[in-house]
Amino acid sequence: MKPYNLSPATQSFYHLPAAETFSGHCRGLACFLALSRHPQGRQNLASPPHDRRIHCLGKCYAAPATTIVEQRPAMGVFARQAIALERLVRGGARTLTEYRRQGGYRAIELALVLPPQEIIRQVVDSGLRGRGGAGFPTGKKWRTVSGQLSTEKFVIANGDEGDPGAYIDRFIMEDDPHCLIEGLVIAAYAVGANRGHIYVRCEYPRAHAALQAALGEARRDHLLGDGVLGSSFSCEIELVQGQGSYACGEETALLSSIEGNRPEARLRPPYPAEYGLFGKPTLVNNVETLANIPWILRNGSQAYRKLGFANSRGTKVISLNSLFRRPGLYEIEFGVPVRTIVDGIGGGLSAGNIKGLIIGGPLSGVIPPHLFDIPFGFEELHAIGAAVGHGGIIAFDDNTSIPQLIHHVFEFGAFESCGRCTPCRVGSSRIARMFMKILDHGPGSALERTEWQDIVSALSQASLCGLGMGLAEFAQSILRYYPGDLKKCFA
Repeated sequence: MKPYNLSPATQSFYHLPAAETFSGHCRGLACFLALSRHPQGRQNLASPPHDRRIHCLGKCYAAPATTIVEQRPAMGVFARQAIALERLVRGGARTLTEYRRQGGYRAIELALVLPPQEIIRQVVDSGLRGRGGAGFPTGKKWRTVSGQLSTEKFVIANGDEGDPGAYIDRFIMEDDPHCLIEGLVIAAYAVGANRGHIYVRCEYPRAHAALQAALGEARRDHLLGDGVLGSSFSCEIELVQGQGSYACGEETALLSSIEGNRPEARLRPPYPAEYGLFGKPTLVNNVETLANIPWILRNGSQAYRKLGFANSRGTKVISLNSLFRRPGLYEIEFGVPVRTIVDGIGGGLSAGNIKGLIIGGPLSGVIPPHLFDIPFGFEELHAIGAAVGHGGIIAFDDNTSIPQLIHHVFEFGAFESCGRCTPCRVGSSRIARMFMKILDHGPGSALERTEWQDIVSALSQASLCGLGMGLAEFAQSILRYYPGDLKKCFA
């Protein structure tokens, strides 16, 4: 693990120092919604003084979650081909021996006899897009890094899966760690990098342990280090553990965190592909994206492209929260109607009436039931103000009011804001306080209604990164789809 010598100002940014053991209740959105069904309700979110604030433990299938209770989610494949869950649905492949037995590291052997540009071409032709946020074409990003003239480049696996509701990366890292390593080494070879990092959030201690063990096995088997598998290509990967910060999931803040600096979002351009870690060209992909790479190399880009639809190719793992009758991890093909996910795969809610869905984390648009027939795809969800994101799908029912939902999401945004831009730093906390007052004392004034709308507009137009813009997208979807509920919030 990378050692840190952080200044007090930088250390103060984090709320879960990696060197410490922490415990407590999860305060993430999935757990907040699940608590509405429990007798004691949401008062349990007030953790004891010694507990640290935790916004997601990756246990949304068993919400309300704690650091103590541990159980595995249900997993299934609803696609013509399993890719990211290929080994997980068979129990995983936690050791090098088991991973090799199931065909692991065959993709590296194939890659090392190909020109790097041929590998990039296959990734481009596959249609693979980022599985952790905006859905940017993966091959295009690889090609940009490859084209940079630099003697030093980096590749980074972003395992800071902080979106409450998403837990696919957690289980890839825990149960299939060599798949991530293989994908990252192939990426390094393709773009001309010899050094990489895997950034793992400290809320995932089992993932950190699994990757440490897997990296040791890979080094001993000459899959890392000098002369990978006897070739002229060398690659080393370092494991970095986060210290509790949702903002570090944003790729430029993540770079600053690895550098030991205060992890604030950076102005772009320049983009990391041109000027990234320590000022060098850097490729940043999330865990699930990299987990697709070995399959594409083994089976070919066209086999991958046959899955999915339109501009959303391949498969996506979705994670359903505990309010569903069948919560868990499920691999689907793009194009499946959202209603099929809700009623068919998830089995509907275990109790109550569904009021809406939040797909891709709390910083995304809310989808009301009358739009559930929309296909699950990047452009299709974007057209209604939602997003694929990490693939977390959080349902909420009539036990949660719109004012409660707004307050929770903006309180989360205010706590996790890096503080660098004014709309996010000031606006998110102001809206959180405004809706706390509405919940405690009744409707706000007409002046507060105008203030709320002005702050949402500022978040949308002037935020530095996706945190502020995501809060705006969430708020705009409430304005668009729940006007009646919102009208009751103001006089």
